[in-house]
Amino acid sequence: MSATSYPALAPDGDGWRLTDESTEVVFDLASVRVLGATRLYEDADLRAAVREATDGALDQPWRFCFATQLSFQPPLTPGVGPAALYPTVASSARRQFAADLREHGFRTVERHRSERMRTENGSRARLTRYEATFPLADALDDEADLPADAEVAVEGWLSVWLDDGQFRLAGGTYPTDGLDAVAPGVAEDPGTYRNELLSVLRSA
Repeated sequence: MSATSYPALAPDGDGWRLTDESTEVVFDLASVRVLGATRLYEDADLRAAVREATDGALDQPWRFCFATQLSFQPPLTPGVGPAALYPTVASSARRQFAADLREHGFRTVERHRSERMRTENGSRARLTRYEATFPLADALDDEADLPADAEVAVEGWLSVWLDDGQFRLAGGTYPTDGLDAVAPGVAEDPGTYRNELLSVLRSA
């Protein structure tokens, strides 16, 4: 299994931009390292609109999606199939997804229900929902005249599945409430954001 080829990921819409394409160790298991080849896209138009509305004080991805193809180093020994490692890989991927959100400044990251999803090529994936918040008080000065507990609420999804013997991960986040307090001209549409992200995850 090789991580040299990147998974296909092409979100619809003119605002999406490829911001990262990398291969790195995503987590370690008991006897192997797990490498991930990842493509990351963000909604650059939404980021630019919030940045302009806040005079550059808030400049970060608010809506992003990614897909990762995993491989093992060293390769799995004969007789050990990827399916046997699915529970361990899925659990590690969920912990890492939550940790990545925290590293990007999100707080109160909570994992919610999991459900099954079928990808466009027929693979069965396990889909997990997350909720988190981004506190605004530390990012904006006092002139913003916001309550101390002002925050942006976000929702995230992570899917994990096996495709022809290879592990795939795909996920992303989007704002659901709170951006309008600092960027009144930015229209939030959580329902559309959700549908578009789930469509991307099915096609990854």
